[in-house]
Amino acid sequence: MNSSTDSVSMEALAAAASERFAWKWETTPIAGRDFQLAVAADPDGMLIDACERQDAGEQGVIDPFWATTWRAASGLDRYLDRVELAGHRVLELGCGTGHAGIAAALRGAQVTLTDGVDDPLLLVRMSVRPVAERCSVTRLRFGVDQLDEERFPLILGSDVTYLRQLWPELLQCLDAHLAPGGEVLLSDPFRIIANEFREWIKDKPWSYKEHKIQLDDDPEHPIRVMRLAAK
Repeated sequence: MNSSTDSVSMEALAAAASERFAWKWETTPIAGRDFQLAVAADPDGMLIDACERQDAGEQGVIDPFWATTWRAASGLDRYLDRVELAGHRVLELGCGTGHAGIAAALRGAQVTLTDGVDDPLLLVRMSVRPVAERCSVTRLRFGVDQLDEERFPLILGSDVTYLRQLWPELLQCLDAHLAPGGEVLLSDPFRIIANEFREWIKDKPWSYKEHKIQLDDDPEHPIRVMRLAAK
């Protein structure tokens, strides 16, 4: 499902999203300014509903972790102040609300925002309208989809290392889409599972560096940014 950000009217996108779940506009600090993000109105309720359906034995129910903006995206946004982005091509994996990808676009990058689930992409297509000329939005599932052999000098991902089973598929996706000499930036709130990812990736043909980003809302709980590059 690829889409130019202006190929469907805002009204049509809003109607399609409203058929799926309740949503709202939320003012969010991105790239040092206030930005309007389309977000789920009740992410906690959506997660509870998904858990209840899973407990009842329903198959194929996906936890809607995409429905809220996590602090890891804010930390990655802050880290992008250190990166030259104007005119560069960027891929965001597991974009959720699109915070990190929009942060790159606001800094002048040409960004492809992707997620493995269709629902968040409805909202992201609305959120990116102010930077539509620098954004495209499409579905990309780790280890399944590939973007027409397109490769990117920079790949972003916030909170995409939380599920151990997805690590091999994540690396496959990075291998398929990272340009030679490119770099990957992955962020997380110093979860134990990401500590395990750090040790796991060190045995693979990737270099690894780690940065700590403090956020104003809770300086005592910083965000980790992991920089990966293929050896």
